[in-house]
Amino acid sequence: MITIGLIIGCYALLRWTLKNNTGVPEGESMGHEFDGIEEINNPLPRWWTILFYITIVWGFIYLALYPGLGAFEGFLGWKSSNQNIQSMEESRQARVDARERGDIVQYDRELEMAEERFDPIFEAYAKVPVEELANDPEANKVGQRLFMQNCSQCHGSDARGNQNGGFPNLTDDDWLYGGSPAKIKETLLGGRSGVMPAQLSALGEEGIDEVATYVLSLSGRDVDQELAKKGKEHFAVCAACHGPDGKGNQQLGAPNLTDTTWLYGGSKRTVVETLTYGRNGVMPSFKDTLGEDKIHVVAAYVYSLSNE
Repeated sequence: MITIGLIIGCYALLRWTLKNNTGVPEGESMGHEFDGIEEINNPLPRWWTILFYITIVWGFIYLALYPGLGAFEGFLGWKSSNQNIQSMEESRQARVDARERGDIVQYDRELEMAEERFDPIFEAYAKVPVEELANDPEANKVGQRLFMQNCSQCHGSDARGNQNGGFPNLTDDDWLYGGSPAKIKETLLGGRSGVMPAQLSALGEEGIDEVATYVLSLSGRDVDQELAKKGKEHFAVCAACHGPDGKGNQQLGAPNLTDTTWLYGGSKRTVVETLTYGRNGVMPSFKDTLGEDKIHVVAAYVYSLSNE
C-alpha cells in the first residue's frame, strides 16, 4: 500500500510541476542572470514528461504482476517471500505428517537410498588412516567434492585462501593450529575461533606504528631500524600470544610473524590496521553438517594439498 501511495504521489508531483506557478509567462526571463546565463521559465521537456508517465504506468503494471499484497498473488501467481516461507513450512509439516502416517515421501526415499549406497563407502574410508587415505586418488576425488561444497566459499576452489577475508591458504605448510591429520580433523570437527585484540588504547597511534615496523623487520623486511627498536620495546604486549621471538603459538592459533606468510596481508598498512582494530576469525564446525566419516575424507584431502 505504501508503494501505491508513492506512485500516486509521483503522479501528483509531476502534475504540479507541469503547472506554471511562477507568475511569469512561459518562455520569458525569470529575471535571474549569472555569469552570462539567463534563467528562462521553460517547462519540463516533453520527452522527459512522457518518460515519467511511462514509469508511473509501468509501476502499476509491475505491482499488478508481482504484488506481494496479502493473499493476492498477482496475475502471474507470484508469492512474496513470507508466503514462500509459509509454503515451505507447510511442505515440511506435510512431510512430518506423512512420516507419522507411515508414508515415505520421495525426498526421504532418495535420502535413504543415498545413505544405503554411500554410507558404507565413507565407513570404509574412515577406517583408513588420514596419511594413507591422502594417497588414494578416488578418496581424494570424493574429498575434493565435499571440500568444494562446504569449504571453497571461504578458502577458494583451489584452497589457496583469501587475505581479504583472513581465510588461510591450505596448500602451503604454514598452519595456525597445526597441520597434522589429528589437528586438521580437530579443526573440522570443533571449528576455530581466533581473536586478535585491538591495541590502539594500549599503544596509541605512535606505538602501533613502531610495533608494526618491528613486526615487519622480523620477516627480514627493510625498515627504519630506530623505529623498529622502539617497537621491540612494546612487543611484550604481543609476545604473550606470538612468543618473545614472534614465531607464534599453534596452541592458541597465533601466527608466526617471522615468515612471509600473512593471513590478512603483509603490507605495513595492513599490519597497522590489524594492530589498531584487531581481527576476529571464525572457522565453523562441520560435525553436524558432514558427520565424522565425511570429515575424515575431507581431512585427508586437505592433508594431501600440503603434502604432495
